[in-house]
Amino acid sequence: MVSSQVPVIDLGPWRSGGPAARARTAARVDEALRAAGFLLVTGHGVDPALPARIREAARSFFRLPPEAKRPYAVSVGERGWLGPGAEANSYAEGTASPPDLKESWSWAADDPTGVPSVDAEWFRPNAWPAEVPELRPPVTAYLAAMRALSDELLELLAVALTLPEDHFTRHTGHPTWGFNVNWYPGAATVGPPLPGQFRIGPHTDFGTVTVLDREPGAGGLQIHTDAEGWQDAPYDPAALTVNIGDLLARWTGDRWRAGRHRVLPPPAHAPAEELLSLVYFYECDPHTRVESLPAPLGRVVHEPVDSHAYLRAKLDAISVS
Repeated sequence: MVSSQVPVIDLGPWRSGGPAARARTAARVDEALRAAGFLLVTGHGVDPALPARIREAARSFFRLPPEAKRPYAVSVGERGWLGPGAEANSYAEGTASPPDLKESWSWAADDPTGVPSVDAEWFRPNAWPAEVPELRPPVTAYLAAMRALSDELLELLAVALTLPEDHFTRHTGHPTWGFNVNWYPGAATVGPPLPGQFRIGPHTDFGTVTVLDREPGAGGLQIHTDAEGWQDAPYDPAALTVNIGDLLARWTGDRWRAGRHRVLPPPAHAPAEELLSLVYFYECDPHTRVESLPAPLGRVVHEPVDSHAYLRAKLDAISVS
């Protein structure tokens, strides 16, 4: 089962344990990321009240009539509302599909670097829906928690590879990131799914690590592994779901796999099911040169890539005109 390949990692021993406890944690992480590219993480210290407040406010926005949301409409990679039909994630794999059955509000890095060309593309001001001012405080606090946790996870991942703790975080001094609140409404809103249509189509994420706070559901997250194919992702209400993306998989020379996943459409036996996910995509400093780790750590030597040229190409690929 996938659940045996997606362990629950308690960060407590990593944070406060001795060398042996830290080594055991790192070894379990290495094993899981080789098998599935996914972890469940507990002991993360994120206040559970924050995602609850974000969900309450975000639902108020998403349930507004379309004409109220339309002024905030943007395309993939921008800051604002991604409405129905804006995105088709399967195109990141080169697979054609109908658009994903979701809506999102997207935020992204907004702290300028001082380099005009970089800031114009990657560090612009965020948008906030005026109709739900109560959304901004919990999102702001949650984003700070996600940035700190993501850097801590990258330190753990470096140690899992027997590398210096700052091997990845030396490239996150001024990183880009994205944060999506994804609304997966029921069938009454989106209609019956077309052939090959999902709430989110099969894909791998694009950056370094993704941290997901999700709700369980029949039309929820599935993970793909070579051993088991598609399986429902394990769920623990106390855990955050963590997966690595393409850039980190390339960085490790494919020792670790980018976690392939999808979100099922509204299920026929529960058509009214509505889910809301909080998805934090962490990346690295703009234009980081990502080079594969050599053997024996790495297995495949990829051509070096410019991190953000890679990210832009992927964002363009999933955008629906």
